[in-house]
Amino acid sequence: MTDAFSLDPRLAADTHPVGDLALCSVLLMDDARFPWLILVPRRPNLSELTDLTPEDARLAFEEIRIAVGVVQALARPDKVNVAALGNVVSQLHIHVVARFRSDPAWPGPVWGVGEPKPYPPHARAALLERAAALFVAA
Repeated sequence: MTDAFSLDPRLAADTHPVGDLALCSVLLMDDARFPWLILVPRRPNLSELTDLTPEDARLAFEEIRIAVGVVQALARPDKVNVAALGNVVSQLHIHVVARFRSDPAWPGPVWGVGEPKPYPPHARAALLERAAALFVAA
């Protein structure tokens, strides 16, 4: 990585931008099976939560809290999972995933279960618009 922030190409390929918060860019994972946001702190050279400064860590937690609320409002899930794994993409990013007792991965993790089902363009556009509005209202 360089000294300037840039989004990992794998994250860019699998997501659509929702917008930016004070610290994080918010992305929608393009998998309609699981309503799923990803927060990426716009700081270079981060791979672990502990790489954040104390101030950025507090801000990241607040933005995670807001994202959980947005996911709850968007999807009314049974549970919201929050994770920062980084096993495939080392750039620090936080998953905020709506989970349902009826989803194809329940109760296990969503990673590696079946094939992603991209959103139809009209549904993706509506979801992105609604998510952005919910972040503005938060």
